[in-house]
Amino acid sequence: MNVVRKQLSELKRPERNVRMHTDKQINEFRRSVEMFGQIRPIVIDEEGTILAGNGLYETMLTMGKEEADCHIVTGLTEKQKKKLMLADNRVFDLGVDDLAALDAFVLELKDDLDIPGFEEDLLQAMVMEADEADIAMGEYGILEPERVEVIQEAREKYQEQEDAVAKVSQEIPAQSTATVTTAEAAKKFILCPKCGERIWL
Repeated sequence: MNVVRKQLSELKRPERNVRMHTDKQINEFRRSVEMFGQIRPIVIDEEGTILAGNGLYETMLTMGKEEADCHIVTGLTEKQKKKLMLADNRVFDLGVDDLAALDAFVLELKDDLDIPGFEEDLLQAMVMEADEADIAMGEYGILEPERVEVIQEAREKYQEQEDAVAKVSQEIPAQSTATVTTAEAAKKFILCPKCGERIWL
């Protein structure tokens, strides 16, 4: 691999880049470079145009760096350069995390989870001790006393309404012939299931 040290000022952004780099990603790139240094070269063509590593390039500029390790790829046609740019971004996306290995790494690093690209709070949750998890699960679904009281009151009110409906339903057959006027009898109605009132149709 032809890796050389190049001035960042000599490098050129491509006319189009298939990957857009968010501020969050650049910040995580920066954390990585601060922790480990530049661990992979920026890939450029003979003219210094970046083919892979635009995010790293942008990061190093924001950090005030002046030089970077670069891998110079030579002899590619314009089509091949475009294919390289597409492949570099796409092939990486096709990988799948080995969750068992990820869990094992996180457990081994549980005392220091400051890892670029990851939310430390999420990693902390992954390594929660078994007894902490048991406590959290034991408390799941437990209601505050005030909430229990509200639910009980609602239940009692609902029961009262149900009792009222049952009472009205028993009285309706006796009333239907005695108290319903001729005009009312000509109309159709239904009974409200909550209060027992007639709803005229």
